[in-house]
Amino acid sequence: MAEGLGEYRRRRDFDRTPEPDGGGADDGGGEGEGEGEGADHGEGGRARFVVQQHDATNLHWDLRLEHDGVALSWALPRGVPQLPDRNANRLAVRTEDHPLSYLEFEGEIPAGSYGAGTMSVWDSGTYSAEKLRDDEVIADFDGERMRGRYALFRTGGRNWIIHRIDPPLDPQRERLPGEEMRPMLASLGDLPADPGRWGFEISWGGLRTMLWCEPGHIKRSRSRGLEPDAVAVFPEIRGIARALGATEAVLDGEVVVLSGDGTPQPRRLAARKRAPSEAVARRLGRDHPAALILFDILFLDGRTVAAKPYAERRALLEGLELDGAAWATPAFHRGDGVALLEAARGRGLPGLVAKRLESPYLPGRRSPDWVRVVA
Repeated sequence: MAEGLGEYRRRRDFDRTPEPDGGGADDGGGEGEGEGEGADHGEGGRARFVVQQHDATNLHWDLRLEHDGVALSWALPRGVPQLPDRNANRLAVRTEDHPLSYLEFEGEIPAGSYGAGTMSVWDSGTYSAEKLRDDEVIADFDGERMRGRYALFRTGGRNWIIHRIDPPLDPQRERLPGEEMRPMLASLGDLPADPGRWGFEISWGGLRTMLWCEPGHIKRSRSRGLEPDAVAVFPEIRGIARALGATEAVLDGEVVVLSGDGTPQPRRLAARKRAPSEAVARRLGRDHPAALILFDILFLDGRTVAAKPYAERRALLEGLELDGAAWATPAFHRGDGVALLEAARGRGLPGLVAKRLESPYLPGRRSPDWVRVVA
């Protein structure tokens, strides 16, 4: 299976990149064609593996297996599958062999170089191969995140599939929810009489939007009354998948277009919604950028969290630290609704939403536990 390091070296300028050149003794030496010592472990033996998170043009993960003096490599655009379900299978693209010293490489590959971006170790450990052939690998992995038996099999050219064979590490792990996860709605009303039991958030008057996020991409997005996919209309929010890394999540929020002083601009938002193509949406976004204001989370890394109290869900959401160029997670306020409502009026904002601290998320339902108060 090993192809050697010729292609690896041809693609790189080692005067510019900090990546190892593969000329050391640990990398087989000589021309690096994979004929040195190491990692031809055979039946029952163990060798090293690494999964590196590669924050390049597209965020992806690189799986590398020590074998026959090189690191056999696959790029995983959607990460490592955690479930044995066929629907959880992920694409794995066979890339050039890397030197063994790459198994420990972390660093910044400079702009203009092949693979430019940040490389970091996501998981590492050892593996033993039941099969290791030109078109199929079956191996047992012993890492912190990648543990158990996996199969890699070629489907055509350099395209492979990676499939988890064993049950998930977490037996209670759930699939990412589907379309049945609908937004919870607020009732119109006044400030609660018992404010100590409530959290208060600014109401921005934006476009209610939900995102289903898998490693490296947004699998699905939906905005109320908007077709097609929300990220096609507001492509600037797509980068939130990069910020999440390997985290799976279903997020709830609203898309807004703000003026320079932070005031919502409903007419500009309406104009953005009418973009007939993603190319037009990108052009409009340069003049009137949109932002996703996040306020809830329904699913996180294999767990539906909608039944948890609002205060706990907000803590989970804030723990993701999702504040970037086109998304933010503003803090909510406990027990000071009057002051926040006055602040909203002073800034020309639509109002606020009061949410009972103990309330669960009720998908698709309007509840008195969420109250929209007009400024």
